[in-house]
Amino acid sequence: MTPILRTVADLRTLVRGWKAAGEMIGVVPTMGALHDGHLSLARRARGECDRVITTIFVNPRQFNNPEDLKRYPRSEAADATLLASVPVDAIFAPEPEEVYPEGFSTNVSVSGVSEPLEGKMRPGHFDGVATVVSKLFGMTLADRGYFGQKDWQQLQVVQKLVRDLNLAVTIVGCETIREPDGLAMSSRNVRLSAEARGRAPVFFAAISAAARDIRAGQSDRMAIREAAEAMRAAGFERVEYIELRDAESLLPSDDSSRPRRMLAAAWLGGVRLIDNIPV
Repeated sequence: MTPILRTVADLRTLVRGWKAAGEMIGVVPTMGALHDGHLSLARRARGECDRVITTIFVNPRQFNNPEDLKRYPRSEAADATLLASVPVDAIFAPEPEEVYPEGFSTNVSVSGVSEPLEGKMRPGHFDGVATVVSKLFGMTLADRGYFGQKDWQQLQVVQKLVRDLNLAVTIVGCETIREPDGLAMSSRNVRLSAEARGRAPVFFAAISAAARDIRAGQSDRMAIREAAEAMRAAGFERVEYIELRDAESLLPSDDSSRPRRMLAAAWLGGVRLIDNIPV
C-alpha cells in the first residue's frame, strides 16, 4: 500500500533514506482529483527515477476566487488507488497548516512570464504557484519535477523559477493528454454538464483550425477571430483570450522562425477551460 504522508518531518525521514542510498527522486505536484493526465506524469517519472513522490495539495494561495477553491474537486481515496497502479513510492498530502504554518510570510514571485494571460485574468495566481512549488521542491528534495504542458504558462513560470534561483531540480514538461474527442484532460472537466461536455471539444478544434490557418499563411488576427466565433457559436459563454505568443517568453510574437504557442481560455457551462497548442 502506498504510504500517505501528512507532515514534512515524516516525508523527510523517508526521503533522506532514499538520498543516502543514492537514489534519484522525481516529484509530481498535483492538486488531486487525478485523471490519466496526472498518471501519465507519474508514469514518466516512474520510468526515469528510482523513487516517485506525488503530492496532493489544493493550494489556497493560487486561487483568487474563494468559491473556486471551495468547489475544487477532492477525492484522495480514489487518487491513492489510481497512484497505486503506477505505482508511486509515496503520496504527500499535507494540510494547509503544514504548508503555511502560523506566521508564514514569504511570497515567491516570478516577473515577466507570469504577468500576461492567466496572470492578468487571475491576479496573484502564479505567486501562489511559485511559492508552493518552491516549498514542495524543498520538502521533497526532488531531483526532477514533472509538469503537464496543458498549463503551458505555469510550466514556463516553474522553469524560470528554477533557472533564476539555481534550484537543483530538472523540470520535465510532458505532453497534454486528451480525451478521444480532443478535450484536454482536466480535474475541472467533471463539473461540466452532459450538454456542456458534448460541446467542449469545439475548444480544441477551433484553436487547432486557427493554428493550421496561420501556418498556411492566414493572418493571426483573422484566424483567432474565426476561432473565437466558432466557440461562441457552439455555446461558450465567454472567450477570455486566444493569443499567439512566443513559446518561452510568452510575449506577443509574429516571428514564425521561433517556437510559438497559441493559448486560450474560455467559459462553458460555468466552467473555465484552458488549452494551448504549438503553432
